Amino acid sequence: MENTSKYYSPSDAVSVVPVGDYTDVGSAKTALIKLLSAINGLDVIKSGMRVVIKANLVSAMKPDEAATTHPVLLSALSEILTEMGAEVVIGDSPGGLYTSAFVNRVYNVTGMRETEKHGARLNDDFSQCEAEFPEGKALHSFKYTGYLDKADAIINFCKLKSHGMMGMSCAAKNMFGVVPGVTKPEYHFRFPKYEDFADMIVDLNEYFHPVLSICDAVVGMEGNGPTAGTPKKMGCLIASRSPHALDMVAAKILGFEREELPILSAAYLRGMIPERFEEITLYGSLDELLLSDFERVVERKSLEFSGNGKGVIKKLRGKILGAILKTKPALKKDMCVGCGVCANICPAKAIKIVKKKAIIDRKLCIRCFCCQEFCPKSAMKVHRTPIAKLFTSSKKDK
Repeated sequence: MENTSKYYSPSDAVSVVPVGDYTDVGSAKTALIKLLSAINGLDVIKSGMRVVIKANLVSAMKPDEAATTHPVLLSALSEILTEMGAEVVIGDSPGGLYTSAFVNRVYNVTGMRETEKHGARLNDDFSQCEAEFPEGKALHSFKYTGYLDKADAIINFCKLKSHGMMGMSCAAKNMFGVVPGVTKPEYHFRFPKYEDFADMIVDLNEYFHPVLSICDAVVGMEGNGPTAGTPKKMGCLIASRSPHALDMVAAKILGFEREELPILSAAYLRGMIPERFEEITLYGSLDELLLSDFERVVERKSLEFSGNGKGVIKKLRGKILGAILKTKPALKKDMCVGCGVCANICPAKAIKIVKKKAIIDRKLCIRCFCCQEFCPKSAMKVHRTPIAKLFTSSKKDK
């Protein structure tokens, strides 16, 4: 299917700068200035503006666990913006309660207090608002974090990670953090199909329209992401005015094709990215950055079948293949401590704690992988059937 409109233009350029570590704020500042100068990324920022940096603060995890945007980078960007005369606010809605006590604990553990020494203020407005968005493709009304209403500009500063449901978490997916924490499972339940959830993510980006997206890909996460995976050195920063163009470059680095990632597929069908990676205007080289050994949560290509083909036989074949090959959350019982986090966050109420172990009701499970994302003990994994594993291996061997 071809994209239906032509929003993408060469002005949605992407900049990439190699960065080996998080040594200090000064070095990070130099790298960010180089990164953003290539695309004139800060031209929109004027003195007196209130700029919200929407970070990835998904959970109360230390910076070296590679689940959240690194405080050194946020501190460096805060210095740059305050020197331009802007007021800087850093915020996010982690998975959990959207309250002062809960979010401030996340600030403390993720190292966000350091940013206050460099001109930033951490968001302390935990109000919630309702939005109407009739132009949205999937999302026509939704709740969001109220502090964003006070922003003159939003900068989306994400973390590059594997993701159980969407395959990759990067710029566009980071904007799901505008939805208040305990409300997020409701949106998984509203949009259980990958395609619909991806369209919802694109709608959020269209509604809030961040003026700039930056990706912390210095050390990202692979494997059982976006919170329970393994830190992976990636060695760069990426930036663009377009979150989807940025995601296309990030996908290239990780070894994904566009059609393997639902959010990129949704963006392409709306004309927000070109058909081929080579059509992206890129400043910087990916030659030393491409990863041949990135561990995905799951091999997505050709493993999802809708069963919507034309004809009875094709529909039946699609449904059978879908049942055989589809991924699902699975529990490693020896790692489960019966804490109940998965049961509390499951939007479909498909999990119960029985004898201090999580039990999944497969009839109710919608495969949103919220349990896998937020399990504090990494006991929930993304599971592929033996046939799916065999199918994937045979495709790789070809």
